[in-house]
Amino acid sequence: MIRRASSSPSPSSSPIQPPSKRLKLEPPLNYKNNVVLAPMVRSSTLPSRLLALRYGADLVWGPETVDKAIIGCERAVDPKTGVISYHREGRPIFTCHPVEKPYLIYQVGSANPELAAQAASKVAQDVSGIDLNCGCPKPFSTSGGMGAALLSTPDLLCDILKAIRAAVPPEVSVSVKIRLLPTEEETLALVRKIVETKAVRALTVHCRTRNMRMREAAMVEKLIPIVKLCRQLDPELAVQQNGDCVDRAAAMGVRKLTGCDSVMIATAAESNLSCFLDGPVVDAATELIPKYTRLAYYFDNSWGNSKHCLSQFKSPPSVAPPGAKKSAKKEFRATLASAKTYADLAEFIGGIEGGEEVLKEVEEALAAREQAKDALRLLGAVQAQGTETVGEQPPSLSATIPSAPALQFEPGVASLVSA
Repeated sequence: MIRRASSSPSPSSSPIQPPSKRLKLEPPLNYKNNVVLAPMVRSSTLPSRLLALRYGADLVWGPETVDKAIIGCERAVDPKTGVISYHREGRPIFTCHPVEKPYLIYQVGSANPELAAQAASKVAQDVSGIDLNCGCPKPFSTSGGMGAALLSTPDLLCDILKAIRAAVPPEVSVSVKIRLLPTEEETLALVRKIVETKAVRALTVHCRTRNMRMREAAMVEKLIPIVKLCRQLDPELAVQQNGDCVDRAAAMGVRKLTGCDSVMIATAAESNLSCFLDGPVVDAATELIPKYTRLAYYFDNSWGNSKHCLSQFKSPPSVAPPGAKKSAKKEFRATLASAKTYADLAEFIGGIEGGEEVLKEVEEALAAREQAKDALRLLGAVQAQGTETVGEQPPSLSATIPSAPALQFEPGVASLVSA
């Protein structure tokens, strides 16, 4: 259901603007030196993306959206929350928010250059990048020639990339996500073909083949020759690794091993969106679940989608506050399973209002991040001139993420989730 929404054919007619000019990144989008949120069906929707950004994700991918699904949508803006909804017959197909635009990549599923171009053009005003999904092995994607099926039709794959690049403004970047092919030779041949289109600024490689499943370890070392080839063909192209990375520290290890530019986190983020922090994850029960619920309720996010995401959240016992009771976790899971609305969770999280405050936290975290980047750029310029800096040093990016305000909970809630 779309509520409080008004039709908005163009950004200029929208009453909601990005909260700060500082949040506008200089084009083109920077894909390097990042740890990013992966595109995940059902799990990388709007509330999850914003919380991932709040906890330090450098970029965020939206879930794959099929070209035909988005083309016929109407764009509407909620004047209260700022949520931008692409909807059809009252059902949202894709939602986003101005605060995430500088960091947001829209992923399209397509097997047709013309349709892909139309889909990309449809959302280009609200995102900073368009990504073509060539890695999903699920039948709902491959049965239509999309996703991992495109690995077997490289000419079509490249035609789609070129069509997207031609369809969107130059400030909107284009990228592609693939999987490994059965042999190194086949993989490198595909990568070469993609790079030579000159259509993409980033290549993400899921280090599994199409037939491999999540229980099988990602073959991270297979990325090494891919990185070497990309460096030869286009040194400016960013190469991202995907598969089995669990946190920022692990991402640094992957980069050191493979030489890749950035790392994408999927499953670990699905479990706890604070995996992008430099340190331990936050406690799911006392912080992540309340924040997500309040933000999702404020945004009128689909209850079914929110329920799915909430059911995935967990955290290790080591981050639980003192006095946490394990019995509360079981009670919460039972309540969540039977819950029909957000209101059914109010008792466990101390109320479902407060989403606007959570959104403000996200905005403040992103503003602080951009201030730190400005300081680092200034320091670099000074050092390049051989000038000794005086005074305080610019803060590290991880230090700019503000601490969460104290939250109030009913007795026993501190142990709702731990695993």
